[in-house]
Amino acid sequence: MSYLWQEFNIKTFESETFVFRNGVFCEELSEYKSGEFNKEKNLISVNKTSKIPIHIICIGEIAGNFNINIDILAPDNKIVMTGKIITKNPAFLNIFVKNAGKNSIFDGKVIVKNFEKLKVNVVGQHLTENTCIFIRTRVAAYKNSESILDGSAVIEKNISDCDSDISFSVMADENAKIKLSPTQYISSIPKSAKHSASLYKPKDNQINYLRTSGLSGAEIKQILEEAFLEQ
Repeated sequence: MSYLWQEFNIKTFESETFVFRNGVFCEELSEYKSGEFNKEKNLISVNKTSKIPIHIICIGEIAGNFNINIDILAPDNKIVMTGKIITKNPAFLNIFVKNAGKNSIFDGKVIVKNFEKLKVNVVGQHLTENTCIFIRTRVAAYKNSESILDGSAVIEKNISDCDSDISFSVMADENAKIKLSPTQYISSIPKSAKHSASLYKPKDNQINYLRTSGLSGAEIKQILEEAFLEQ
């Protein structure tokens, strides 16, 4: 799996893996024992407790619909999701996470470079107590692109001690169109529940500091973008 680090700057570690490249599940790159993959539904079902983390990796370009469904059914699991995606054609990215595994954690970070039209829909649903779902999406929106980002956290009735965080952050060209809509549907008192949407703009002192280092405008823009996406 070292090529993932070299080609896509993906941090790999000892884990069970589910790998998607250009919107297609790669069985030959995936190594898992505690879950199953349903190709027709693009569904990952974690139905056993793994001794090591489970790492879901999504890399490359997507176009059209890319749906990924994750059902966490067994307790005491840690699932990490890393997404590094590029859209050069209209794309719809849908991520649905259902956590029914007590004491299980889902921690997702998705980075998207959008050159065209992108619609993202993220849903995290807590189905039992002591579950965690964190999904943080960062988007670099380029000139004349359009980004529509919807997200919702759902905590059902009579479910206690849940942690939830659905967030969006965008670094946008001045000619890009942005719509952000994070929401929460909470029917039980959570341990923590956050949702946020923000637009990032580099500070003048950051730009001036890099400029005094002799960097060109294009180099400064690239450095600030990489820092935003990877922070």
